[in-house]
Amino acid sequence: MENTMITDELLLSKILHIRNQRVMIDRDLAELYGVPTKRLNEQVKRNIKRFPVDFMFQLNIREKAEVVAKCDHLKKLRYSPNLPYAFTEHGAVMLASILNSERAIEVNVRIVKLFNAMREVLRTNHDLLLKLEKIDKSLQAQGYSLKQHDEEIAALFELISQLRSKNEPPPPRNPIGFKTKAVEE
Repeated sequence: MENTMITDELLLSKILHIRNQRVMIDRDLAELYGVPTKRLNEQVKRNIKRFPVDFMFQLNIREKAEVVAKCDHLKKLRYSPNLPYAFTEHGAVMLASILNSERAIEVNVRIVKLFNAMREVLRTNHDLLLKLEKIDKSLQAQGYSLKQHDEEIAALFELISQLRSKNEPPPPRNPIGFKTKAVEE
């Protein structure tokens, strides 16, 4: 894993939803940080005060079975006698501080940025859904017919697509200035 390029897709594939939290399993974090899982967990136990329950928790037998069933890359956990630990975003940050290697810091920065991006997407979608619900209630209160309601929604989606197109970068422009024959050919 040390020479493998760490992409956002790779990191996203390692983020799981357990106990209504987005977490990463100790095995995945150890692999990303370039250390054995056993060593990672040893460091955690040596620094247990840095990991309150909202930073890290241990999976129970049922949760471990679910994780193994859902995630192909964690199939080997089935044969492990130990229950894995799950680290929240804050737990992953704390891990990087106790591991204190260049790789841990680099990976940790990527993980934090990814969690922030996920949080922003959720917030933006939530705001949009609330606005749509408000529009729906307003239109119903004003006695709009279903046809009028559909036309209003279509106009809203047209406006959203126009806003998206405004956020796209402009096409590349030709440079200004004197052009020599070598450039023109």
